[in-house]
Amino acid sequence: MAVNTKIVKGRIKSIGNTKKITKAMELVAAAKMRKAVKAALSTRAYATLAREMLKRLSQMKNLNSLPLMQIRPVKKVLLVVMTSNRGLCGGLNTNVFKKVLEQVHTPVEHAVFEAVTVGKTGDKMMRKLGIKIIASFTNLSDTPRLTEATPIAQIVNEEFVKKNYDRVMVIYTDFVSTISQKPAIKQLLPVSSFELERMLHEAGKNSPAGKIDASTDIQPIDFIFEPNPLEILKFMLPRLMETQVFQALLESSASEQSARMIAMRSASDAASDMIDDLTFALNQARQAGITREIAEIAGGAAALE
Repeated sequence: MAVNTKIVKGRIKSIGNTKKITKAMELVAAAKMRKAVKAALSTRAYATLAREMLKRLSQMKNLNSLPLMQIRPVKKVLLVVMTSNRGLCGGLNTNVFKKVLEQVHTPVEHAVFEAVTVGKTGDKMMRKLGIKIIASFTNLSDTPRLTEATPIAQIVNEEFVKKNYDRVMVIYTDFVSTISQKPAIKQLLPVSSFELERMLHEAGKNSPAGKIDASTDIQPIDFIFEPNPLEILKFMLPRLMETQVFQALLESSASEQSARMIAMRSASDAASDMIDDLTFALNQARQAGITREIAEIAGGAAALE
């Protein structure tokens, strides 16, 4: 009995130490999450305000002359895969991995897939699938800055313009709420008028000011374009791609910290339950030992009479 009690006490102490760690990680993740969510929500408003002008520009003719809007037969696809550097964030990375498999298994005739990875987990995923990695980014901060998104967007734009790839997709985790994060996949290039409208609408519909109806909430504005709409669109499309990559980074960061906070909270709660169960078992063992000792004393006293 003494040995069993000692083992139970050791387990209680060990689980208690683990609970302290998970609780501390939960608090750190909560602090990072607030910053990441604030950054993600603030950029959604910018995308919403840009939508009306870009929509008007995208309705022009001869847009296929622009390098980033050229539609070609799909022979090579570039995947921009955004995951976390560390684990302990629930099923976040697993869900992204499922989206990658979904895209890779999409029936595209003779398509070859290559990848740009953001996060160490994504790098491991692509190597496991045997997908060639042309660039890997693993040193991004917990709250990404625009300067960190620029190199990724530049690689994507340059490779597409060089016709090394015929389609570029970004796979990341979209932040919905603290308890809900959804894996998402979007086409970055080529940009079509439909994709342009859809991406910007989705980026703006969860604005901090509330959901925005694309048809009613933005008042029509008359624009005067100088030197001409085509030149402006040629300048703005790379900025749009950079903004979309930056937004995906922010969404992924906010999702990661939220998922990690929830995972650590669940771990702390599970540790508390285990400690309660072990404490109950320990008390039962103590009571059984005391009862047995009393019975032995009573039995000895009866034998002496």
